[in-house]
Amino acid sequence: MYSTCMFCKRPLGSNQVVETFPVGRRLAFDAERGRLWVICRRCERWNLTPMEERWEAVEDCERIFRGTRVRASTENIGLCRHPEGLELVRIGEPMRPEFAAWRYGDQFGRRRRKTILYGAAGVAVLGVVMVGGLVTGVISGALLGQTGNFVNVWVNGRTLVRLRTRDGEVLKLKNPDLQKLRILPGETPEQWELHLKKGRTERSFEGEEAVQAASIIMPRVNRAGARASVVQDAVRRIEERGHPHDFLKSAVREAASFSDRKGNSGLVVKLPHATKLAVEMALHEEQEMRAVQGELKALEAAWREAEEIAAISDDLLTPVGWEEFVAKHRDSSTS
Repeated sequence: MYSTCMFCKRPLGSNQVVETFPVGRRLAFDAERGRLWVICRRCERWNLTPMEERWEAVEDCERIFRGTRVRASTENIGLCRHPEGLELVRIGEPMRPEFAAWRYGDQFGRRRRKTILYGAAGVAVLGVVMVGGLVTGVISGALLGQTGNFVNVWVNGRTLVRLRTRDGEVLKLKNPDLQKLRILPGETPEQWELHLKKGRTERSFEGEEAVQAASIIMPRVNRAGARASVVQDAVRRIEERGHPHDFLKSAVREAASFSDRKGNSGLVVKLPHATKLAVEMALHEEQEMRAVQGELKALEAAWREAEEIAAISDDLLTPVGWEEFVAKHRDSSTS
């Protein structure tokens, strides 16, 4: 039983309500298909659990859901909150747009709110520091003029993604590295490749490794989130193709029309906002379909890797107490 989000590598929390599955503070389940997800409260992504020993947990979730007052529901999806704080999302037989609205709307909306809040908090803190420095003489006017450069150094110096390759190397990718991310057609129409450039070294991934790497990187490319209307546009784009795999092929073709100054095509960052969101969705769904079709060992391996990286991950250069500051002001702004 794993306790770390396989996407953001943060703890999933625990509950004392579902005795057979005490992991997570928000669970989603599909009793008919026998699926159980732990929804990370940090990044809002859905962690599918290996189901060899989880059928009893799904039955417990169904029983608890039926005994708890439902907070919100549609024809096929319901949400309830247990008195002890556990949230349960019950999945019936939704169409893709309805399911996606529940599954992806929260995470992209939360990212957008967090980006806005972090930006406002950062400007406020920086303003206090600069004004205080000018008043006390610690910071000169010339130094104040370089504020934008300091911010750029901080933003571009943060490690955004830790990607473990098959040979065991952990690549620490920063914002400039993500700006160079490319997706290109593979050797056959059914294949595509992921290309990363870090410094002068370029790495390429294909097949399952490309899917795995892209699914880790795209949430950071889309870290600013999106409005609900853009999320719905992304869902529509996948729906028009009929299958996540078919959409990914079309996205690769679309990316081929975007190049950098050196003529390197396939730049992901230049794709329309909705397309980038849809790529993340499609990658997530394709991975899940493979897991449900019997590749549970790969799913367990991904989770073990997440916990290993979480155990050795270093600070992301954020000041001590920064997350507590943001959480405090987020709560006060929504109250």
